[in-house]
Amino acid sequence: MGADQSIEVRASGGDRAAFTALMTATKADLYRFVRRYVGDEAEAHDVLQEAYASAWLAMRRYDPTRPFEVWLRSIALNKCRDWSRRRTVRRVVRGVMGLDAAEAKAVGDDAPTPEARLDDQRRAEDLQRALSDLPDALKAPLLLAALEGRSHAEIASILRITPKAVETRIARARKKLSEILGGAPRKGT
Repeated sequence: MGADQSIEVRASGGDRAAFTALMTATKADLYRFVRRYVGDEAEAHDVLQEAYASAWLAMRRYDPTRPFEVWLRSIALNKCRDWSRRRTVRRVVRGVMGLDAAEAKAVGDDAPTPEARLDDQRRAEDLQRALSDLPDALKAPLLLAALEGRSHAEIASILRITPKAVETRIARARKKLSEILGGAPRKGT
């Protein structure tokens, strides 16, 4: 494979070093997205690994005319949705909240006092619970826009919907979150 080929083309041809370089370049952003989606650090690492494994297995089918990050984000989003379905099944089978428990959602924080940390943790748990209650169709565009700052066009490409549908879903997600969280946005976050 020639040096004039893009890293994506080399990876799609089976070049492990090129794929490893792509993983290294995308890992931090993709982890943040997955972490926010699943709400649990350890689970996020597992989902991220599943996403990269699936991407490697599907790499020969990657279309180099499509941005690699969009293609990879679609795979990661599907893995997040799979995780969400498995979690729902586990909750039904066990009859407990499982990964929604406070211990699973503990968020490290640099707040100066224990009271402030507890308040921040409660807000984070409230937000994570509210995000968990959103349907996938609303959650994915909201996280891609709010967490990653992606444009509606980029989100539309990832989700394979129109930019107008992205705009509508984000608005609906924000409205739903506001309703779930009591209607008033919280200050200071």
